[in-house]
Amino acid sequence: MKGRVRLLSSQNKKVSLFLIVLGVVFVIMSVRLPEYPLVPVDADAIPIILGCLLIFLSILLFFIKDEPKDSEDSEQSEPFFNADRKMLFLFGGFILLYIVLLEWLGFLITTALFIFTSTFALGYKKHVTNIIVAIAIPIVFYYLFNYVLKISLPKGILPF
Repeated sequence: MKGRVRLLSSQNKKVSLFLIVLGVVFVIMSVRLPEYPLVPVDADAIPIILGCLLIFLSILLFFIKDEPKDSEDSEQSEPFFNADRKMLFLFGGFILLYIVLLEWLGFLITTALFIFTSTFALGYKKHVTNIIVAIAIPIVFYYLFNYVLKISLPKGILPF
């Protein structure tokens, strides 16, 4: 057993294999989206590109070596609910809430709230800048998708 090299010996390899499988499933589901003959960019274009990007970056992650753990770090990372995992669960909740509210509130409001609360949760202290960015980014993306790419985003409660 000493001479055997384990394929999944590092955390990066385990995570990358999971992300590769997730990316493949994402691309397969994206290809199955219905086609719209009157739009210049079909609905599956962006998800397919993002899925392929996820697969590519996951392959790169597979070949990156893990950093060695110090004895101090291993003692702090022992509990299941350490700060990193709490933040991961928090953002998972943010994403689920975003998905639930997207159709009802619309892309502009939901995305602005998601960006603001995410940066706030990460500890960003410049609230005026945070508000400007949280409002500007959804407006730019809404304009690009609706008027340049001709892809409709959920309007929600807004009249436009």
